[in-house]
Amino acid sequence: MDTTEPTTTPLPARCAPVVAALAAHGIAGEVRVLGEPAPTAAAAAAALGCEVGAIANSLVFVSDGEPVLVLTSGAHRVDTKALAARWGRGKLHRASPEQVRTATGQAIGGVAPAGHPAPLPTVVDAALTAYDEVWAAGGHPHTVFPTTAAELLRLTDGVLLDVTA
Repeated sequence: MDTTEPTTTPLPARCAPVVAALAAHGIAGEVRVLGEPAPTAAAAAAALGCEVGAIANSLVFVSDGEPVLVLTSGAHRVDTKALAARWGRGKLHRASPEQVRTATGQAIGGVAPAGHPAPLPTVVDAALTAYDEVWAAGGHPHTVFPTTAAELLRLTDGVLLDVTA
C-alpha cells in the first residue's frame, strides 16, 4: 500500500531543485511526501508497499578527491572495492554527513539522484533494471518519487554497473 500523501501536501523547499531536474529531463514521476521519514530502504519499502530491492538508495562516496553518487538497490550493499575497479576509479570512501550536504545540498536520508549544486559522477546499480518502477529520495527524508533505472541513467548521466562483489 502506497502511504504517500496527496500531491496537495506542500513540498519542503529542498525538493524544488529535484522537481526542476525531473522536469528538465522529461521525467514524469512526481515528488511525494511520506507521512514519516524513511531513512532506510526497508522503511521506505514498507511505507510504499514495494520490494526493498525497488528502493534506489543514494549513497555519496569520495573517490579520487571528488564526491561521487552510487544509486544502489536497497536489496544489497555496495562492494566498494569491486565497484571502484569496475568503474575505473580510485578507492571509494563513504562521505561524511558534511561532505554529503556540501556535494548535494541535501541531508543523508533524503539525498535525491539530482538537484545538486553540480552534477556528480554517478553509477546506477544494474540490479535496479529488474524493476518496472523504482523509488528514489526526493531531496528530503520525507520525500520520494517513482522512476525507472533508465530514467535514473538519463537524469544523472550515469553509468550502469553491478555494485556488488
